[in-house]
Amino acid sequence: MSSTELPGIRSTAEPTSPVGAARLAEGEGLRTVALPGLEMNVRFRPLQREGLPPALFVHGLGGSSQNWSALMEQLAGTVDGEAVDLPGFGWSPPPADRDYSLRALARAVIRHLDAAGRGPVHLFGNSLGGAVSTRVAAARPDLVRTLTLVSPALPELRVQRSAVPTALLALPGVPALFGRLTRHLTAEQRTRGVTDLCYGDPSRVTAEGFAHAVEEMERRLALPYFWEAMSRSSRGIVDAYTLGGQHGLWRQAQRVLAPTLLVYGGRDQLVSYRMARKAAAAFRGSRLLTLPDAGHVAMMEYPEVVATAFRELLRDAAAGETDRDTADGKG
Repeated sequence: MSSTELPGIRSTAEPTSPVGAARLAEGEGLRTVALPGLEMNVRFRPLQREGLPPALFVHGLGGSSQNWSALMEQLAGTVDGEAVDLPGFGWSPPPADRDYSLRALARAVIRHLDAAGRGPVHLFGNSLGGAVSTRVAAARPDLVRTLTLVSPALPELRVQRSAVPTALLALPGVPALFGRLTRHLTAEQRTRGVTDLCYGDPSRVTAEGFAHAVEEMERRLALPYFWEAMSRSSRGIVDAYTLGGQHGLWRQAQRVLAPTLLVYGGRDQLVSYRMARKAAAAFRGSRLLTLPDAGHVAMMEYPEVVATAFRELLRDAAAGETDRDTADGKG
């Protein structure tokens, strides 16, 4: 469920500031979190006021924390937001054990939250990050206050044809074959292909945003572990799709206790729009936002709409907590 080096959509051109190899939107910062065997970069926005609840954003396969910049900006006055670069993606180096399984990625997120002491958080996930966040919420309900999933990569019996190449990356030898077959493609051509695949309407991407995405594509392709991270993470998704019993992702979804917002795009070519109703039935008491014109990354295409839906989730979750406290005699 690839969202590799996606350009953001902006109604107006906004200045960015390069920090090392990273490009930061106006007002963003970047820091490194070092844990034994694991190093992750974290994108954040300065706290606008004291008392804001913490939030954590988890990107999809091939993406980075930058995929959340537009939504983080929209929610700057609502939550104290951080977005992680998963191990091997964005500006985070590979994990020491080279384990890119879904369980390992979820464990990395949990370790970060435990070390930072920020839980419970409002947890957001897109695509692969949606599957990771589902597992985190099921395994550690104490760390998750609400869950917002944008096109989560949950198992489908009939995978969309456009998602097949991503799944094939999981097979031994295929990444090297892909590398040879596509070596003639420029970074601009690769970025255009990813944009056409992931956006409901690629024409909405600004020229400046596309140029920045091409630069980032060039940087990522030069990394010695680029194909390893992509292939092993793809294998992790495929493996998770085949798990049954209590470890299966749909069973994990049923165990989630946090109030959940599900966001699906009608033009999504990677996660089928028809999965929305199944997901809404699996996550207890969930609410569903469907955006007919959105693709795979609704939080980048329609950040204002997703932000509004999250604020409604936040308001209703707070009201529910107040009602429970009153019923328990705490009010």
